[in-house]
Amino acid sequence: MKKSFYGPWIVFASFITFGLSTGIPYYNISFFYDYLAREFQWSRADITLGFPLAAALTIWIGPLVIHRFSPRKLILIGTALTCVALVGFGRMPGVLWIYYGFWVLYTVGYFLSGPPPHQIIVSQWYRRNRGKAMAVVYVGVGLMGSVGSFLVKPLTEWFGYHTALVILGVSLFAAWPLVLFVLKDKPSDIGQNPDGDAEPPKEQAVVSRTFPELMASPAFWLLLLGSLCSIGSIGAVNFHMKFVFLDQGFTQGAAVDGAWRTASILILWSSIAGRLSIGYFSDRFSKKWVMFVTYFIVAATIPLLLQVHPGSDFYLYAFAILFGFGMGADYMMIPLMAADQFGVNSLARAMAVILPVNTIGQTWFPYLVAHLQKSMAGGYNGALMVVLGVAMLGALSIAVLPKHRPVGEGQ
Repeated sequence: MKKSFYGPWIVFASFITFGLSTGIPYYNISFFYDYLAREFQWSRADITLGFPLAAALTIWIGPLVIHRFSPRKLILIGTALTCVALVGFGRMPGVLWIYYGFWVLYTVGYFLSGPPPHQIIVSQWYRRNRGKAMAVVYVGVGLMGSVGSFLVKPLTEWFGYHTALVILGVSLFAAWPLVLFVLKDKPSDIGQNPDGDAEPPKEQAVVSRTFPELMASPAFWLLLLGSLCSIGSIGAVNFHMKFVFLDQGFTQGAAVDGAWRTASILILWSSIAGRLSIGYFSDRFSKKWVMFVTYFIVAATIPLLLQVHPGSDFYLYAFAILFGFGMGADYMMIPLMAADQFGVNSLARAMAVILPVNTIGQTWFPYLVAHLQKSMAGGYNGALMVVLGVAMLGALSIAVLPKHRPVGEGQ
């Protein structure tokens, strides 16, 4: 008897492992920033420097490692490193270089267990329905991230923020049984083909592009610039949102914690709708224009953030829902576009460069925004207008991408 297609199990397992390895830590670490500021008397610039500094020091990890090893092994190693980092944040003394050292561990863990291995696994298992499969997997990031957002406030109130960080870190090991016993790197590992087809697709015969070949492609640089600008803008909003709320009248403690939790949960829930709908559209329409629309939505929501004040629930909800929708689709469209432009066999190399560079933007741009907020007369008003301009540049870069499809990638 013909074996049933194993792909749905891959999607199920990746849904959970991606959510644990990435969603819980990434979307909730900024909740603890103001606690660090109060306990250690660190400035906002000091606190937000950790991630960008670590990203700059570890940018070589992606191009050197990701395309050489099994995605499953990368997830195991990466979740362990991320756990050590979160536990370290919860137990460290007030010494900045130790804080930055744990950020290095966190960033390496993010590169190894986050988007690249999951994108590669899903792209190997699906071709015709790659957008929908990727969308479901990315829903796990939003769902698990929102679970973390539900938990960080009560965990902090019950046990203190130090123990809350330790609990988040240890929770990542729940991904290991699925990685060890359910996930498979590619269909050929168990004698199957993408989508459960009887024959392998033509794209599997396309030779992977080398790094120099990718660098020679204008489309690669446009995708890199567009994603860098958009992801950098999203990072600026995510990492500064709580500080923006404080500057716009929310008081420290329960008020700002409650506003942050409401916004974070709405953003992550809305990102689920964004991922599912954009995954559906990307399988049916031009990925280039689907990606442009999502980047434009992200840019358009930034002015709404400046309208959020105590009592302005409408603007809080409107900002969070629209930003979350665009953000969820934003991250997911990058590997889909890379596979579309360069072929699935080149995806590991393409994302090994794109993800670290995006992480530089995602981390250094919030650090720049911290300085802009301090130095510009308009405070966050002026700083977020810069963020808006960068986001619009990202959308424009995607709009001018050439329409190109490598051999073997026809619908």
